[in-house]
Amino acid sequence: MNLAEGVQLVSFIILTVMMLGAALAVVLTPNIVYSAFLLGAVFSAMAGLYLLLNASFVAAAQILVYVGAINVLILFAIMLVNKREDFAPVKYAWTRKIVTAGVCGGLFLLLGTTIITTPWGINNTAAAGDEAIYILGEHFFTDFLLPFELVSVLLLMALIGAIVLARRDIIPDLIDVATGEDLKLPERPRELIPAGSVDADEVT
Repeated sequence: MNLAEGVQLVSFIILTVMMLGAALAVVLTPNIVYSAFLLGAVFSAMAGLYLLLNASFVAAAQILVYVGAINVLILFAIMLVNKREDFAPVKYAWTRKIVTAGVCGGLFLLLGTTIITTPWGINNTAAAGDEAIYILGEHFFTDFLLPFELVSVLLLMALIGAIVLARRDIIPDLIDVATGEDLKLPERPRELIPAGSVDADEVT
């Protein structure tokens, strides 16, 4: 093993530990805002793994799309919808935990079987590096154009839904059913300043 392979191996171990640790923290952290920030750390570690695979374009897209767009959208939705509510115990919550554990265990076994049975040999004919950008762009605008556009519409729907949920508290107070007045946002009252109390120098 030469120096380059050693650096690559150490970088792979560090990024893997970072990604797994952040992923576990996303699930186990009680604060949802911290979970969203840790999700950004998971996406960043995945971008580092893409760089180790010589997929620079996919790594850049991971940072721009997932960290810069989707993660920010998640944080935006959390900031709008996050409200303090009293904890209400859920009946038969243990059944949900059992079902969740079963689903997670099944997914773990499925992914583990896929990893073990998949031949991970290197295909020398596949495009690598900057040449893969042209192939990805061709597939994005031909074969996968419809799913690509549907994802953007889905993100827009999530953004609109977060805004509607955030404004739900003020809707009953602002709509007058009898008069049929339109929805108007309340304006903060302004303080009146007596004439002559502001100097000309302060205005300029």
